[in-house]
Amino acid sequence: MGRVRIIAVGSRMPKWVREPFDDYITRLSPALKISFTEIAAGPRTAGQPPAKAIETEGQRLLAAVRPGEYVVALDERGTEMTTRELASWLAARLQDGRDLTFLIGGPDGFAADVLQRCDFKWSLSRLTFPHALVRVLLAEQLYRAHGVLSNHPYHRD
Repeated sequence: MGRVRIIAVGSRMPKWVREPFDDYITRLSPALKISFTEIAAGPRTAGQPPAKAIETEGQRLLAAVRPGEYVVALDERGTEMTTRELASWLAARLQDGRDLTFLIGGPDGFAADVLQRCDFKWSLSRLTFPHALVRVLLAEQLYRAHGVLSNHPYHRD
């Protein structure tokens, strides 16, 4: 089984993000150890388009990705999955031996070259979420999918 990493743009998250995220990641351990890396957001100027910030974030994200990793972008235009589909997908990823890395972009999304590098684009929903909330949703969904794989009664059909 490869390693699982989450790389997210943004730092100094509020307590309502940190606490539930940490709780789900802790619950997953030791069965599924997940490392977490924060990438500094690109500078934004009021009234200016965010293109430079997106480009800067993209460079930082790509620098953090390792060769050979299976990289997943959390992107609203990606593929949606049910919990059972996610569990099956996660099982296949964990069996293939490659490290698995999830990318959470900044408030304005990903640079095109980041999306090009990704092996898969996953949409948690067609709704748009604050990028900080995506951390919590991702951790909870990994916890839920792992529960399905472990026959844990957390998930109910």
